Parts: sequence; structure tokens; C-alpha cells
Amino acid sequence: MIKQKIVLRFPPHVVEQPTIYHLIKDYDLMVNILRADINPRKEGRLMMELSGSESNYQRALEWMKEQGLKIISLEQQIIWQQDRCTHCGACTVICPTGALCFTRPEMTVRFAEEKCVVCELCLRACPARAMETLVDSENSL
Repeated sequence: MIKQKIVLRFPPHVVEQPTIYHLIKDYDLMVNILRADINPRKEGRLMMELSGSESNYQRALEWMKEQGLKIISLEQQIIWQQDRCTHCGACTVICPTGALCFTRPEMTVRFAEEKCVVCELCLRACPARAMETLVDSENSL
């Protein structure tokens, strides 16, 4: 079983094709869309996590390349700079997965990296700038 985050760049002529449908139906992959910017007749970007068997994943990558999609491996994570954190809780209110939460009774922020889906809402919410993103997205597949 493989679980990989990727970014797809769609050329304008491919944007309106049912790519996600094919990934699910033809390649039996689980698709978790993390972020999308897709407009008709314009280039599109889609960040997603794909999971499934290694062979189906590799076959799907080949198919997407044949369709004209640019595939970029995405290694992105949120880094919590604990020493900068003021424990104000602004990030805990906005975190959709509960990766950032208060511990009680201490009332301190805790970051559970395994729950993070890298939505980046915490980056904008944190007044102390204790949340940072680490991205390595230069790895084309």
C-alpha cells in the first residue's frame, strides 16, 4: 500500500477531463483532495493524496503523464516552532483536523503532526508566526 501527496498541473485542454473519476474507477486509488485551483480553459493545479496498491499507483502515474498532466511529488509539512508559540490558541480554533489543540488543565498548545493535512490555515491564524511550512515540491515524477 502506498500513500503519496502529489501536485497535478493541468494544461488548459485537460482541465475539463474527468481525471479524478479515472483514478478512482480505473486504478482503484483513494483520492483525498487537499487543495485545488481549477478553472475551465485555463491551467489548473490540484494538490492531493493518493493511496492504493503500488502497481495501481504507478499505472495511474503513467496514465496521467500520457494525458499531458505534469506530476510533482509533494513533500510538505507544517512545522511548529514551539519556542515561538505564545499558546494563544488562535490556531486551535481554525484547525479542521484537531492537529492543533489545547492540553488541559495546562492550557498549552499541542501539535499532533500525524493528524495534519497541511491545509495551512494555521499559518495565517498564528500571530506569533510559530507555524511554518516546509516544502520540497521540486521532485517531478
